[in-house]
Amino acid sequence: MKMHIEKNTVQETLMIPLFGRKLCTEQFPNLFRDDKAVGLINRIDYDFSALEKRAKSTAYRFGALEVAMRETDLMIEAKGYLAAHPNAALVNLGCGLDQTAENCDNGTCRIYNLDLPDVIAVRNTLLPESERIRNIAADLNDLAWFDAIDASNGVCFLAAGVFYYFKTEQIRRLLNAMAKRFPGGRLVFDAVGKRAVKVMLKTWVKEAGITSISDYFSVDSIETDVLPWMEHAAVSSRGYMLGYNDLKDPSVPGLFRLMAKVGDGLMKMQIVRMDFTE
Repeated sequence: MKMHIEKNTVQETLMIPLFGRKLCTEQFPNLFRDDKAVGLINRIDYDFSALEKRAKSTAYRFGALEVAMRETDLMIEAKGYLAAHPNAALVNLGCGLDQTAENCDNGTCRIYNLDLPDVIAVRNTLLPESERIRNIAADLNDLAWFDAIDASNGVCFLAAGVFYYFKTEQIRRLLNAMAKRFPGGRLVFDAVGKRAVKVMLKTWVKEAGITSISDYFSVDSIETDVLPWMEHAAVSSRGYMLGYNDLKDPSVPGLFRLMAKVGDGLMKMQIVRMDFTE
């Protein structure tokens, strides 16, 4: 029996990124495949017609490519960590219905998916726990969730599209606390510059009555925006769109490659990697 998702609910917000991963798989199969997302959509009773209509636009298709590159980049870093720490924990922060950690599963790692309680309630129905997979209801700013992670054999944290909605002071506190608690671990997340954050958060900030977008986390340069406050970590970054793949694939139009250069350049779209020092 399919799970029904009502319009205008918290559950509906999970459909957009899920559909995006399905679209990525269909549009750019040589660059990205998430068959788990396709299978999950087939188990959901929801009217995707509006998203399917939007998917015909150039902007939406490029957005799908962005999703594909972000997920691929994070998986490359996670698999690299698992190659050296095969029994490590993979922790998907702000997971939604994303299965990036499961797509990196090497058969021996442990997987933790963290999100707010109402999201985890949906995930538990569609993607229940198993022997090596736990779904944890937690607010990332409540550091009590640290105690739920067994990092005895190493830990790699993934955060896709999460930190944009946090204030800089919250991110500073969270990341420094993670570095101190999980030495030898790795955190990989996507970030953009101030210009891009203003574009991304414009509607949400207006609706929430927030006047200072500058309070929200952005990274124009890790040298100026991260290293001065980040302790106990080696920090590096690579281009979000072109840092791991040149996109010279027949499925990618030339216009999209140009837009990718603008994204990595003008918008400072990047993947940030932190290796927590012992």
